[in-house]
Amino acid sequence: MLSRIADSLFWLHRYMERADGLLRLLKTSYILSFDKVEASSITWEPALKIFTSLSAEEIAALQSSDTVVLQYLLTDVDNQNSLKVIITRARENARGVQDQITKEVWEQVNQMYHLINDASLPDKLAGPDAIVAIDALISSSDQFIGITDSTMPRGQGWNYMNLGKYIERCLLTAEFALAFFRPLDFDLNNEQDILYWRSLLLALSGYELHLKNYNSQNHNWNVATQVLFDKNFPRSLYYATDRAVRYLSEIVEQNPVAGTPALNRMFGRLCSSVKFAELEMVAEAGLEKYLLRVRKELNEFSRLFGQVYFSYA
Repeated sequence: MLSRIADSLFWLHRYMERADGLLRLLKTSYILSFDKVEASSITWEPALKIFTSLSAEEIAALQSSDTVVLQYLLTDVDNQNSLKVIITRARENARGVQDQITKEVWEQVNQMYHLINDASLPDKLAGPDAIVAIDALISSSDQFIGITDSTMPRGQGWNYMNLGKYIERCLLTAEFALAFFRPLDFDLNNEQDILYWRSLLLALSGYELHLKNYNSQNHNWNVATQVLFDKNFPRSLYYATDRAVRYLSEIVEQNPVAGTPALNRMFGRLCSSVKFAELEMVAEAGLEKYLLRVRKELNEFSRLFGQVYFSYA
């Protein structure tokens, strides 16, 4: 497979996973912004910190209007992490590899592109139909995931796509955890009510699972365990790194090139630091330090992977 093709497939799925994460956090933030409780006072801040490059002062000013926030996160091309920019980049990658993806996958990416570029969308976001528009975008993202899973052949392209997907998911989970644990100074003993954690869990589609599986009142520890180390939770660091290493192994086996041993060692160390970690030891050493290290190593791996397989300078 040409490096150009592999690069586009890798980034197509990274962008689509980023779009999905943005939409879920945005919907959660929008719904909880109507709650008149103390736990909802930070609802827009995590989304704006993760998906914009705004300063703290600009974020504080922007939060005063739900409509302005929605439009900035979804349709404003000045925000390089807005949904419109992300989907446009995903579509550009998909267009260049139409012979490598199924017709259904291309059509679904194209449909989401037209949804986010609908001329009436900014007006919808300013009115009572905002949640309807957000749900339509989430539904389109869900359809992309299902269509890709059910129509794409399990070959080299599939491996590059899914490695990109799970690398991005690891990064998003780490970013979400950093954003929601930071107000607590990363102190797991600074106990918070489940209402505080609802935003994070809903954004990761894990709230119902949490209520079913975690019965104790140690909410901080329970949430950290689920988000970081629950091997059965699809958006945990454990699950995402475990899936990523599987697809990396397939890629390396099918395409053994110079530099792959270093790639394997780098990601193996990262995977081990997640798979064999204990939350008590992580908390003692510093949760923030741990999450920042994971994020740094993921970015370093992505950079090295691009150099080895996509001939990045």
